[in-house]
Amino acid sequence: MTFRILFSDYDYASVEIEEKVIRKSLPDVEFIHAQCKTEEDVIEVAKGVDAIINQYAPISRNVIEKLSNCKVVARYGVGVNTIDIDAAAEKNITVCNVTDYCLDEVSDHAITLLLSLARKVTLFNNQVKEGDWDFKAGSPIFRLRGRVLGLLSFGNIAKKVAMKGQAFGLKVIAYDPFIPKEVAKEYNVELVELDDLLRRSDFVSIHTPLTDDTHHIIGAEQLKLMKEEAFIVNTSRGALIDEKALIQALHNNEIAGAGLDVLEVEPIPVDNPLLEMDQVLINPHAAWHSVEAQEELKTKTAQNVADVLTGVEPKYIVYPGKK
Repeated sequence: MTFRILFSDYDYASVEIEEKVIRKSLPDVEFIHAQCKTEEDVIEVAKGVDAIINQYAPISRNVIEKLSNCKVVARYGVGVNTIDIDAAAEKNITVCNVTDYCLDEVSDHAITLLLSLARKVTLFNNQVKEGDWDFKAGSPIFRLRGRVLGLLSFGNIAKKVAMKGQAFGLKVIAYDPFIPKEVAKEYNVELVELDDLLRRSDFVSIHTPLTDDTHHIIGAEQLKLMKEEAFIVNTSRGALIDEKALIQALHNNEIAGAGLDVLEVEPIPVDNPLLEMDQVLINPHAAWHSVEAQEELKTKTAQNVADVLTGVEPKYIVYPGKK
């Protein structure tokens, strides 16, 4: 039997690692390479496939309902917001992700953005290169020790951010209705309600998954609760923050600044006002990236597909599909 596996889209130089991993378990396999952007693109190339490896292309209900033979959709990454999980469940299609490939990278990146904002590193660098040698240009700068870091969600990445933040003397609080107090206590983290977190935090770092319930979890109302000298950092998903509300809050000096690795529209449009703001750091969805993390992600994503197609329970399951 020949298995047909579709790469719906990818922004890597090649998928040799994935193909090598899959061929170890499935010697008789046909790979289909695409760069789908729309539902229609996916539907056109996914006819009769046994599996889909997905990055950004929409695997929507419309797509899934037209899949006649698909057994697994495996996504590169932790988040599965590109995939309609309910529709996959109705079709008994297994959905897989990779939850642990970039914990150090993303937590390091979140702390890096926090430190860069707090110490005005990028601002100083840009001004010195423009001929302005003046430490006062970054005022006010506050000591980190004793300040409060608030974490939205307290999963694997946030736990690492907590430990790294504590090394700088930050007090860490978190909002996560799904985490027991005992777990937070192990990390010397106080669990609080969202409004309390926003009022108390000098730095807010977002690590929650993007779902219907968390879309725009930070909007105008929430931003107004934050301190004027507070910064917000997002290394999770852009749509967790209402970007228009954030731009307005920054214009009104309601908060001090933002470190954004993710945005509502990626790549960022050239007319986005955030690009003109010195108090905003913007990265190209790079927090996850390292040589090691990319290889691990590709390997584990492919192994998820190989496992499902050979009847083995994969390590990383969002929805288990048909047994």
